[in-house]
Amino acid sequence: MMKIKTVLENVKERLGPDLLAISIGFVYLWFGSLKFFPSLSPAEGLAKNTIHALTFGVLPDSISIVLLAIMEVGIGIFLILNIWRKITINMALFHMALTFAPLLLFPTESFQSAPLVPTLLGQYIGKNFIIVAALLTMMKKDKIEGKTIK
Repeated sequence: MMKIKTVLENVKERLGPDLLAISIGFVYLWFGSLKFFPSLSPAEGLAKNTIHALTFGVLPDSISIVLLAIMEVGIGIFLILNIWRKITINMALFHMALTFAPLLLFPTESFQSAPLVPTLLGQYIGKNFIIVAALLTMMKKDKIEGKTIK
């Protein structure tokens, strides 16, 4: 006889990963939307400086911040709506990897005294470890469950 799961177990198993995706998606949507409006995002200057350094100044700041906003909002929407999950998680992981660049590019802005005393900026970047762990957890859960990911 097959073991019947309780309604509560089904809800927990189904909502857990989705709530994780929705919460990360909400953060991406919120923070990305701010970048569409000049001087509204507290991370605007950092983002422009980082992209400028990573692209060797080839990409103008005014364009780079809009492209970043589009990417972040897109990731947010796709995570919230559970669309193209594998691609979206990979894009978010790529983005997250780049958010750590200021720790190397701007160490005096990231740390009060190296290496373990971060500035507020360093703390802002450091919280991304949690998002990376959550994205990897979502990816692993999808693989374990053998979901067909669009």
